[in-house]
This record gives sequence, structure tokens and C-alpha cells, in this order.
Amino acid sequence: MEQNDTPQTEQTAAPAETMPSMEEMLKAAELKAQEHYDAWMYAKAEGENIRRRAADDVSKAQKFAVERFSNEMLAVMDSLQAGMSVQTENIESFKSGMELTMKQLSSVFDKFNIKEINPIGEKLDPHKHQAIGMIESEQEANTVVSVMQKGYSLNDRVMRPALVMVAKAKD
Repeated sequence: MEQNDTPQTEQTAAPAETMPSMEEMLKAAELKAQEHYDAWMYAKAEGENIRRRAADDVSKAQKFAVERFSNEMLAVMDSLQAGMSVQTENIESFKSGMELTMKQLSSVFDKFNIKEINPIGEKLDPHKHQAIGMIESEQEANTVVSVMQKGYSLNDRVMRPALVMVAKAKD
């Protein structure tokens, strides 16, 4: 019988040794919690970095959005300055130079989809025109008769409305 009692004590002792103590379980849980916390902090920091980089990109895009347009406008400025420095009494050559510069400016406007609003003969459109007065005319009421200042749009969005005079209703 003694032989039977000895193996039983070994069998009961073996499960006690493989079962982790409460301290070991607590330590393992704390390590796992720390791993999760570290992963969360890393993800949070990465998210903040992405937001910061995106904000920087937007800021740079806004800051340099007109760079290409500005470079094109420099050529127009150069032409104007060159025209101003020419010593000539011939008004026709001066006018010719101004016309070339206007063509150059129109070309820049076309490249950047800036369109002129010159609405003579059109019905008044408050989205594109600003009426500054009414005059008697043979045209239908609220028809643009004259343009005091041309308007401009950029990609179909009005940058500046045209200042216009419109036909007065006939009595």
C-alpha cells in the first residue's frame, strides 16, 4: 500500500506546481495591459503625426497655390516694364507694345481659366453683374446697355462682377 500512497502524493503535487500563482497571473496581465497601452499610444501618436502632416500639406498648398500663376505674370510685368523704358514719341509703336502685352495677359488668363465677363446686350444677372445705374434705351428693361468695368470669373466662379448700366423700363 505504501507504493500506492506515494504516487498519489506525486500526482496531487504535480497540478499544484503547473498552476500559476495569483502573483504570476497578475504580472502577466499587467504586461499584457502595458503592451496594449503602448500599442494604443503608438497609434494615437501616429494619428496625430498624420493630422499634422496633412495640415502642413494644406498650408503649403495654400501658400504656393498661385506660384505657377505668379510665374506667368512675371513675363507680363517684364513686358510692361520694357515698354515703359522705351523712349519713343511714336504713339503707334507704344500702342502696339501695349496690345502685345494685353495678348500676353489674355494668354495667361486662358491658361488659368480666368474668363472675362463682358455682358453687353445680356439680361442683368445679379450673380455676374452689378448694376450701378439705369439709363433710357431702346433695349428691353434690365438689359445691360454698357459696361463700366468688366467682370472676371475663375473656373466659373465669379471673382469680380461686371459693373454695368441697364436699360430702364419704358413708361
